[in-house]
Amino acid sequence: MKPGIIDYGGGNLQSVRNAVRALGYEPAIVKSDADLAGVSALVYPGQGAFADCMNALNRQGLTEPLKEWINADRPFFGICVGYQVLFESGEEDPGVPGLGILQGKVVRFPTEPGLKVPHMGWNNVTPVHSNDPAWVGLGMSPYFYFVHSYYPEPLDGSVTAGVTNYAGRDFAAAVQRGRMIATQFHPEKSQAAGQQLLKNFLTRFA
Repeated sequence: MKPGIIDYGGGNLQSVRNAVRALGYEPAIVKSDADLAGVSALVYPGQGAFADCMNALNRQGLTEPLKEWINADRPFFGICVGYQVLFESGEEDPGVPGLGILQGKVVRFPTEPGLKVPHMGWNNVTPVHSNDPAWVGLGMSPYFYFVHSYYPEPLDGSVTAGVTNYAGRDFAAAVQRGRMIATQFHPEKSQAAGQQLLKNFLTRFA
């Protein structure tokens, strides 16, 4: 099994690469369609703005290959902005279309008294189906590390795989469809829980 990590020039590449290496794999770095040869599972690390990520995918010729990969139900893990671009659009960059793999949009936490934006730090995630292979070994309410001001609102609630509450507001911290999983939190920064989730993906999805 050969994992690949998408490098679009602005992602949290090195931390994700180190996390995958710690699990015993040497990941390929994917910058173009040609780099997908021999790769059996994809990780899309996220850091940066919605438009920057989409523009980079378009520039590198990865937009359509990525859509084809996910729609073929090949193993895919999206992280943070790599989760957000799975949706149709985002409030961060109006008019910039996402991949449209999932219906819905990415919205910003509201500006209101007592609500700090970005949502930054450790928070718990409640798996919708805790016995699902993706969540094995994580318990009923594992903690993960978040850094974000925006979050997706899936139109189809059945894809929501994990829910987090921030300042009294529930949001979809993770989605899952087939062998695609994506998270708003950063597993590569989430110590043992994050490593377990990545391990589950690489051993049970790929």
